[in-house]
Amino acid sequence: MSELALILVVVIVILGIRKLPELTRSAGKAARILKSESRTLKDQDAPDPAPSAPRIVPGTVVDRDDSARRP
Repeated sequence: MSELALILVVVIVILGIRKLPELTRSAGKAARILKSESRTLKDQDAPDPAPSAPRIVPGTVVDRDDSARRP
C-alpha cells in the first residue's frame, strides 16, 4: 500500500510541475485582487473626514500685454 502511495505522489509531482508556474501566477493574481478588494471595503467603511476649509493655492497674477500678441 505504501508503494502505491509513493508512486501516486511521484506521478502527481511529475504532472504538477508543468502546471506550477501557471498555479503560482494565478495565486499571485488572486492575492492582489483580494488585497485591493479589502482595501476598497476598508475605505468605504471609514467615516469621511469633516470637510475642511477650501485649499488656497498661492500664486501671482500676470497682466497680459495686448501689444505682445502675435497675429
